[in-house]
Amino acid sequence: MIGALTIARRETSALFNTPVGWIALTAFTFIGGFFFTAMLIGYYSAFSESVLNPQQADQLSVNEWVVQPFFSNLGVIALFIVPAVTMRLIAEDRRQRSIELLLTSPVSSFEIALGKFLGGMGFALVMTATTLPFMWFLYALGDPDSGVVISNYVGFILMLGTLIAMGTFASALTENQIVAFMIAFAGGLFLWISNWVVQGMDDGPLKTTIDYVSMLKHADSMGKGLLHTQDIVYFLSFIGFFLFATSQRVEALRWR
Repeated sequence: MIGALTIARRETSALFNTPVGWIALTAFTFIGGFFFTAMLIGYYSAFSESVLNPQQADQLSVNEWVVQPFFSNLGVIALFIVPAVTMRLIAEDRRQRSIELLLTSPVSSFEIALGKFLGGMGFALVMTATTLPFMWFLYALGDPDSGVVISNYVGFILMLGTLIAMGTFASALTENQIVAFMIAFAGGLFLWISNWVVQGMDDGPLKTTIDYVSMLKHADSMGKGLLHTQDIVYFLSFIGFFLFATSQRVEALRWR
């Protein structure tokens, strides 16, 4: 585990020492801030129009107008940002042939995979922390449901973990960072929109399976403030699967 943490610190520092890391962080914060501002303006415009209609004003919820759509849009942004962050995690080491140093060091293949994943998660947590001032501003102006806010943060972090684990695996498959980006993006996009495919299908095992695989379905559930065990298990299962797959890929590289 010490080896994994050492690799994680190295990878997180490396991300902050590259232009890609800072561009990704800036883009995420700027676009997230734009969406937050737009939703906040929409909420207060609707609230102002409902002043003369108390019944309509009571039905306006800052959670439904701002918090939930804000995190939903952050998820879409993450589909583009995370692959850019993860594409170099292993592919860069393979391209520079520095992967041999890791493979000959006294750390297991799983520790290497876990360290790369945790390095990406460290960056992702910093990225997530840039949204905290938005929530502070929201609490200063209104009274959002803390349970919904916490549930959205938990769901968003778990979603980031899934995308980072997938991106780490994609980065282990190739030396080309662009190819790693495209694989990770395609995989994340499929998980995000897979439930759209089943809308016209008849009920059955296939529809149930594809519908369950949909990340959007589980993210929406947590976005409403519902922390169901099945949703948490869904994200943790994907994270575990891709970590295992990455460790097996690293092990294969060790014996080449």
